[in-house]
Amino acid sequence: MLEKSSNVSLYSEVAYKISEIEAEMKRIGYWSLELLPDEAYEFQQAFAMDTMAFSQWLQFILIPRVRSIIEQKGDFPSESMVGAQAVREFDGDANASGLVTLLSEFDDLFRRSR
Repeated sequence: MLEKSSNVSLYSEVAYKISEIEAEMKRIGYWSLELLPDEAYEFQQAFAMDTMAFSQWLQFILIPRVRSIIEQKGDFPSESMVGAQAVREFDGDANASGLVTLLSEFDDLFRRSR
């Protein structure tokens, strides 16, 4: 985990990037207006691959968790691999190329802050 003192400017950068990710998901139609069933949150695998689609994980798990860390001024993970997962999940999906770029930029925020 990154120490809180190193997170001062990182909070605003991450908040901005998460907002960009959400906006892009909405723009390309990957944002769901329907809530997931409770059992979808009982996942056992990384990125909840066993209970939901990657775009659902972004919307219902990643984005709320990141916003919670920002709100609570908590510690961010020392690294992120959502961009790499996005490359795998959205391979061949031309609509998602901007989203993949944003998620890779999200990962880069944590690489730069080490």
